[in-house]
Amino acid sequence: MAPALDVLAFALLPALLWGFAPIVSKRGMAAGGTSAQASLVVVLVDSAIYWTALFLLKDGNPLAGLSPWTLGVFAFAGLVGTSLGRLAVFTGVDRVGASVNSAGVSTRPLFATGLAVVWLGEDVTLATVLGILVLVAGLVVLALAKGGDISGWERRDLLFPVAAACAFAVGNVVRKFGLDTTPATTLQAVTVNETAALVGLAGYAIAANRRDVFDMPRRTYGYFAISGTITAVALLSLFEAFSRGPVAIVDPLAGTAPLFTTIFAAVLLKDLENVTRGVVAGAALIVVGAGVITAL
Repeated sequence: MAPALDVLAFALLPALLWGFAPIVSKRGMAAGGTSAQASLVVVLVDSAIYWTALFLLKDGNPLAGLSPWTLGVFAFAGLVGTSLGRLAVFTGVDRVGASVNSAGVSTRPLFATGLAVVWLGEDVTLATVLGILVLVAGLVVLALAKGGDISGWERRDLLFPVAAACAFAVGNVVRKFGLDTTPATTLQAVTVNETAALVGLAGYAIAANRRDVFDMPRRTYGYFAISGTITAVALLSLFEAFSRGPVAIVDPLAGTAPLFTTIFAAVLLKDLENVTRGVVAGAALIVVGAGVITAL
């Protein structure tokens, strides 16, 4: 049965937005920013947007009706799927470039589908297995491609986007579980998620004595604030997609972001990245794999 149009729309919007966000983040990194700074600024900005929206819509009682268990579910998703995931993803953008990193992160359906099968009891079809194999092949091609950051990178640097993919996959499955089993609205869920992520990232910065997050070039904060605004819209759309459709459909569709990142990078990051045929082929295979998982 084909996915409903609303599920497709809510799942594809994050792909488009997250396809563009790494371009902005790469500019911020090139201007002197760091992964810890980027993670904190992005989460601070989108959390502020969500809390403002909640207070306006909930008449000053934003978390009404939510139990400690419900708060804990989405807080856990935020700590793992956002805090750890974004630290890894921004490090990946810095190390391997926006195009290669985005493609690597989009191996997420491989992990998300497996978790959804084991934990949520979702079905696995032959198409899902075939799509996963194509997706993995894309990652191998990407590892062999001579593209991405013009300063060069090592194959082990791909561990950062793959680690981000694992963290995002865990977060997405937990979010789907929470949206299916608790009374939380999409906006409440994403607000708790991002607030927990902010606490986690702030704790990391303090524990690691990362005072540099407050002492970066001024313009870098602007780049990451823009990225945070884009992320706010993308994440809210993703949560809404999970509230309407299964992980095995939503996650692969959202995972088509590298298709957009590759296009944006080729046009907007010519001075920072080298988008080779290998990068394009690897990104295309990953997107095709995600599409096979979704469509058949």
